Amino acid sequence: MKIGVTIHATDKAMHPVEVAREAEARGYHSFYIPEHTHIPTSRRTPAPTGTPTLGEEYLRSPDPYIALAAAASVTTKILLGTGIGLPAQHDPITFAKELSTLDWMANGRFVFGIGFGWNHEEMENHGIDVKRRREIVREKMLAMQALWADDVASFSGEFVRFEPSWQWPKPIQRPRPRVLIGGAAGPKMFAHIAEYADGWMPIGGAGLAAELAKLGEAVAARGRDPKALHVVPFGVHPTDAKLAYYQEIGVTEAVLRIPSAPRDEVLPVLDAYARFVGMGRRAALLLLPRLWIAVQPR
Repeated sequence: MKIGVTIHATDKAMHPVEVAREAEARGYHSFYIPEHTHIPTSRRTPAPTGTPTLGEEYLRSPDPYIALAAAASVTTKILLGTGIGLPAQHDPITFAKELSTLDWMANGRFVFGIGFGWNHEEMENHGIDVKRRREIVREKMLAMQALWADDVASFSGEFVRFEPSWQWPKPIQRPRPRVLIGGAAGPKMFAHIAEYADGWMPIGGAGLAAELAKLGEAVAARGRDPKALHVVPFGVHPTDAKLAYYQEIGVTEAVLRIPSAPRDEVLPVLDAYARFVGMGRRAALLLLPRLWIAVQPR
């Protein structure tokens, strides 16, 4: 199991380029930041944190794709991703170009963690029918994946249409950058993952083992290998027991939450969490004697 980190990047917190560089220096596998184009002042949509007010970090989010491109220029190994990105709020043709360019500049290290969106006002300002946001995201993702994969791509859907077209550069990752969908478990979520994504970003771990079995069934039903899925619990507040549980049930990567704060508050947390890096490898070594016993003839 790999260990990554996420920070809600802002113009007041530690610079995301510096966070990425420091995370890579400590051996973290991945670095994620979220996306919000803007935050309407209305609170008709309640805060996702369940608090009466929305945290200031939501109001001050930088463009994640520009920030990740800058982070790519000062790192070489760490994966760089969105947690989460909002494809419904973008034109799919220009967005496909932007993301393939990012993956090209990052030498194949971009991870596209996406969601369907929670802020109704934000989506409505982009002209999105909130009730149909899942269908919109699906079409935009399929259209972008055609542009990434095919030398000559076209698409004809309800929300996205373009004639046979060329678009380069292609992403380094073939046929597309890794796509992870964030959100709660359920048949609709698992159907989306099975159709056009490479894994799931659950929030929280309650009942996760049972849900992973259902996700595996949905993926297998489409003729795909469940073992190839990436399972990436997101925004984790880590403990030894929690990460050991994730390791046991087959989680591939755990993304730990670090504070949206200045450098003098972020670095001690990166240092403290660094002890979890390599936990998966250590756990595997501890399991080897039991595995050896299990395979011996009886």
